[in-house]
Amino acid sequence: MAGELSGRRILVPEARELALLTRMLEERGAISIACPMVAIRDAPDPTPVEAWLDRFIARPCDDLILLTGEGLRRLLTLAARRDERQDFIVALAKARRVTRGPKPVRALREIGLESNLSAEQPTSEGVIRLLSGIDLKGRRVGVQLYPDSEHEALLGHLREAGAEADPVLPYVYASSAEDVEVVAAIEAMAAGKIDAVAFTSAPQVRRLREVAEKAGRLDALLYGLSRVVVASVGPVVASELEKLGARIDVAPAGATFFMKPLVRALVEAFERRTPKAQPSS
Repeated sequence: MAGELSGRRILVPEARELALLTRMLEERGAISIACPMVAIRDAPDPTPVEAWLDRFIARPCDDLILLTGEGLRRLLTLAARRDERQDFIVALAKARRVTRGPKPVRALREIGLESNLSAEQPTSEGVIRLLSGIDLKGRRVGVQLYPDSEHEALLGHLREAGAEADPVLPYVYASSAEDVEVVAAIEAMAAGKIDAVAFTSAPQVRRLREVAEKAGRLDALLYGLSRVVVASVGPVVASELEKLGARIDVAPAGATFFMKPLVRALVEAFERRTPKAQPSS
């Protein structure tokens, strides 16, 4: 019901779907403090991505590993600009589609396709474990990469398995909020002016750390995170927070790594913290 987060000040580092997440929180009574950490941009040089599309359409890969929904949507958008969207979808249908987590699955369903194989754990390591039980020798494997991630282990596994990997990186991350705004958010957490922070991607955590280190405010960041409820949308984000030395207080149950379950988990966390009023005698 409305008001479950009434008066709670929640820091929102999301950029791409900032309006959606803040609306979800504010509908439950929260005060959203927007501080988008990163923005998503098309690859600055489209030539390698266009060349990859040309190869894939002309001769679809045997397998296509989709690590993010954003990556598939960017490829579809580029194909549409080149009047090749339907050709790309036809080629996608011919490949065995391997997904990491629910977001690429959802992106596939938007174009009428399904995932053929999905990693239990929505991480690159989870994809490697999934592929370890599959004979990939001699197979051409497309790999949709995403920025700021350690891809060498996945690409190395494909090489060792005898596959021919064909990677593509369709987008990059860029700074969004000015450093001064990020520092202000760190100071607000350290001063007890924020009740929770809702992380929805690992690059948000990395940007927060980078700005804190540059400004000499890493200790303040760690102290601030120790004072607030730290919410993580999924295990990739949680792993980045653990590297930072922060605890994770809130995460969606099961494999529901989306914003709506994240908000629901935040509500439940604050309900547990708030003592129920005793009935008057």
